[in-house]
Amino acid sequence: MGYHTVRTTLTLPMELLEAADKAVQLGKVKSRNEFVAQALRREIAAQKRQQIDAALAKMANDPDYQAEAQQIEAEFAETQWEAWRYADSGE
Repeated sequence: MGYHTVRTTLTLPMELLEAADKAVQLGKVKSRNEFVAQALRREIAAQKRQQIDAALAKMANDPDYQAEAQQIEAEFAETQWEAWRYADSGE
């Protein structure tokens, strides 16, 4: 992946820096920079998942969304039944 990089300075607790250096020494990551970038990517992805989960939870309690989902389910019920029958017939 071609990333545009920018130099920055971070202030970290000593134990985190030591743990990062140990990971580099053990060959788990190439460098401190790679380690920090990986950690940031993971954290950003986790935050995005939390936002999606919160939106889905909100939808589960939204009466308008629930009504629409039930309507869609009813509209596809016959087609789903036909698909099951077709699959069971072995055709």
